Amino acid sequence: MTSKAVSDLPARIREIEIRARKVVNNILSGEYHSIFKGHGMEFSEVRPYQPGDDIRSMDWNVTARYGEPFIKVFHEERELVMTLLVDMSASGDFGSGERFKSEIAAELCAVLAFSAIKNNDKVGLIAFTDKVELYIAPKKGRTHVLRLIRELLYFRPERSGTSIVSALDYLNKVITKKSIVFLVSDFMSGNYQSALRATAKKHDLIAVRMSDPREESLPETGLIAMRDAETGASIVIDTSDRRLRAEFSKAIEEENRDRDRMLASASVDQVVISSDKSYIEPLIKFFKLREKRRRFG
Repeated sequence: MTSKAVSDLPARIREIEIRARKVVNNILSGEYHSIFKGHGMEFSEVRPYQPGDDIRSMDWNVTARYGEPFIKVFHEERELVMTLLVDMSASGDFGSGERFKSEIAAELCAVLAFSAIKNNDKVGLIAFTDKVELYIAPKKGRTHVLRLIRELLYFRPERSGTSIVSALDYLNKVITKKSIVFLVSDFMSGNYQSALRATAKKHDLIAVRMSDPREESLPETGLIAMRDAETGASIVIDTSDRRLRAEFSKAIEEENRDRDRMLASASVDQVVISSDKSYIEPLIKFFKLREKRRRFG
């Protein structure tokens, strides 16, 4: 990291924090709490019965002892753990717009993290490539979230590849209690279906797929050199070839359909974020879908 990058670090983190908090307070206020519930109810106290109280909450022992009705009061066992499982492979350093996929992912994760701590939940981070390269245990508080943002923006991984299987296996070992898990990746990885299913049975797993328009279709610009950021392999292709462009688009569409079916079969919700658009609308759509499902089953 250059000296200029170091000097700009606090301002960059503060900028992310301001934007993320604005989204949480003005747009997602209450959404997070309503769809991510605690794992049960815990007893709080008994109090005298009041008209309208649910008779099923009656404490018959205390009622018999004092000769007047008392009910049990329960509170939601609220504290949850959110884990941000973030793909830091080289393919994230790509974007045909103003920002890379990795930069947008960092801001999105900040929004999720601030939503969690606003509800007094813990947040942790697992950053991975083709191995897990960083683990920060779940904690509460603004200072902790700012540390997570810093790592997401400026952590430099050792490797460039992607292994979702390794990341999910590691998650299941270190996070033993059922948690909210946001898997943030472009999903340019293979053979992770079994690991995905196993994790979805243990945790509330949500897939956040980072995409870019140039990864979905080829521009008609003649000869271009393409290089795989993760493997280093390169090839020169002629994008003026209409058949080539059509075949490329068809292959991507099939890949996306296969992934969508796999996620659906594992009961994993998916949020698709495109680097040329705001992440807010897809995020709101996800929260509303979850809320509708919670209310109507």
